[in-house]
Amino acid sequence: MSSAPAPVSRVAEEFTLRIRRYDPESGKPAYWDEHTVSLEPHRSVLEGILQARNETDGSIAIRCSCRGAICGSCGVKVNGKAGLACHTHLDHAKKSAGEDGVIEIEPLGNMPVIKDLVVDMDEVHWKKIQRVTPWLIGKEPVPEREYIVDRLSMVDVTQTMACIQCGACVGDCLSLEVDPLFVGPAALAKAYRFVGDPRDAMQAERLKDLAEDPHGIYDCTHCFKCIETCPKGVAPMNQIMRLRRRAGQDHHIEDQNNGERHESAFVTLVGKYGLLAEAEVVPRSLVADSALAKFHPKAVKEIVSTLPFLTKALLRGKVTPRTALIAHKLDSKDIREVRDIYDTIHGRDERNEFNLYISGTDEDNAENVSEEAKA
Repeated sequence: MSSAPAPVSRVAEEFTLRIRRYDPESGKPAYWDEHTVSLEPHRSVLEGILQARNETDGSIAIRCSCRGAICGSCGVKVNGKAGLACHTHLDHAKKSAGEDGVIEIEPLGNMPVIKDLVVDMDEVHWKKIQRVTPWLIGKEPVPEREYIVDRLSMVDVTQTMACIQCGACVGDCLSLEVDPLFVGPAALAKAYRFVGDPRDAMQAERLKDLAEDPHGIYDCTHCFKCIETCPKGVAPMNQIMRLRRRAGQDHHIEDQNNGERHESAFVTLVGKYGLLAEAEVVPRSLVADSALAKFHPKAVKEIVSTLPFLTKALLRGKVTPRTALIAHKLDSKDIREVRDIYDTIHGRDERNEFNLYISGTDEDNAENVSEEAKA
């Protein structure tokens, strides 16, 4: 049985908010500004900011509207992590603060600051949403009455439909820090909403467009930040991986970014050696999934271009000549275990796609197991 929820304290406590302030029109650099507020611990960080603005400094700028984690307006960073100010309780924020217990609040990253906690989402977020054609392109001929879609197909895209466009995933995306042209987690999650819809007539075209784009689906570095920060469980990185699987495995799109070949090489090498053979990843990704790929002129050229980086790694002891040239292998017993997993997955007639709304959560599965055990 689940334990009873902890009692909610109705006694006001003092919390110190350290807010990142910046006004581009002032010509002054950004600075930190501290305010002490008195609120019940279960109240939100947004309420703390609004109290500071109403009672201490009316010039504090922040966007907000619904205060119920629906509109997505109040996206900020709290203690270095992106999220919704109205969805973050003061007591939880204090626990994740530093030793001094001060709650640090700053604007979302990867976007220009308009003032204080308000950022310009136009270029980095909204224009990239438009870039993925965020509407359904209906199949022809159009039915006389309506399109009939089976339940599981509709539930499949429900996870991406939960997005409230708050920009938290965009603000914490490490790929965007390195490549500002990256389409981004929010836009790519939006793209899957239509790629996964059986009523859309342009699935292959959408996938080819995003696979061929050097800043598209293969520009994601799998940092998991967007999954950690999303307040609605959309898991944008999961949707990006599903776009990749559809592009490579369903439509066999061999893109100019070598993304499909890279994934194929990665899986094949793990299945063969039990570990990733780094020395073979680059040539197999560039040419073909073959042991002779490293001798192809295109692969040789790419390998030569990496020699300065490899030389530094050798000199610093991060890589040995043997590991640079010869793939490591697991012990025979461990390799067999990995190959059993590999064969099991590749032996399935259909892929098992994990979707929060279809598969539930680990807690749900645990409850089902316990109920079966009782029976």
